[in-house]
Amino acid sequence: MKKKVLVIGGAGYIGSHMVRALTREKIPVAVFDNLSTGHRSFVPNGVPFIKGDLQRPRDIRDVFKRFPVDAVMHFAASCLVGESVEKPLKYYENNVLACVHLLKAMVDARVKRFIFSSTCAIYGEPKKVPISERNEKAPVNPYGQSKLMIENMLKDTSAAHDFSYITLRYFNACGAHASGQIGERHDPETHLIPNILKVASGRSRQVSLFGDDYPTPDGTCVRDYIHVDDLAQAHLLALKALKRGIRNEAFNLGIGKGYSVRQILKEAERVTGKTIKTVIGPRRPGDPAVLVAKPDKARQRLGWKPRKDLHDIIRSAWLWEQKEAHRS
Repeated sequence: MKKKVLVIGGAGYIGSHMVRALTREKIPVAVFDNLSTGHRSFVPNGVPFIKGDLQRPRDIRDVFKRFPVDAVMHFAASCLVGESVEKPLKYYENNVLACVHLLKAMVDARVKRFIFSSTCAIYGEPKKVPISERNEKAPVNPYGQSKLMIENMLKDTSAAHDFSYITLRYFNACGAHASGQIGERHDPETHLIPNILKVASGRSRQVSLFGDDYPTPDGTCVRDYIHVDDLAQAHLLALKALKRGIRNEAFNLGIGKGYSVRQILKEAERVTGKTIKTVIGPRRPGDPAVLVAKPDKARQRLGWKPRKDLHDIIRSAWLWEQKEAHRS
């Protein structure tokens, strides 16, 4: 049996795009997911699916007994900033403790390659923008803190065992698959672009802007938005990099350009042809004003370059939202 790439959280938003990228490259893949936020229908036919939970160590140990695994890609963390402030222990349990169980199982099974989905939230309120990998790591919320803890765990695990990893620090993942088969389906939905498009499709009456008094040109938060397919491509390149000897490095994944919330609204109205009603709400706890990547290292070391711009992102998300609106 050929060794597989095990995608933890492969029934979720980003993980399911990764599974399709791997199958497109004819790389054997298996999915492990507890379906707490993922969807069984997002896993393609023919891809082995194991329902399990990293918080039950036996579940993941059994997977390594069942399949020969070449590498693990981890997409299974809780990732809502506001929720992490309200429920910090959930984030330390589901992110940090669950990853301890995974790493122990990998070491015991002698699985040596790991690609970790980290986040720009580890940088907190950056003192320098755009943000390079050398920026100070100072998370301002438990979500970012939990991801930084895992990064430190990876470093220590690699020092003690035959184990190598690449950490990919995402900025704002968005967009949907060109096939129209998968996209963002969260309950509740907290991400900006799908919430804007829900108003355009008629599934919501209005969208809240969380603060309009930030120190930015139009008062709304500025973020670096990257298409989920470009993220998946970066993971493929990271897997190749591990195999050729690049190890234990971190890379920022963003397009290197920031857009404010109001700019996103304007582009969404242009793509959809709809007027999108907004209301101003209070700031969310733990939200930095500006997060924009300096992605030079990923381009130089991995050979990665984003292919899709903001228009592509919103157009693909709009096609998905129209399908979701019809489904509901």
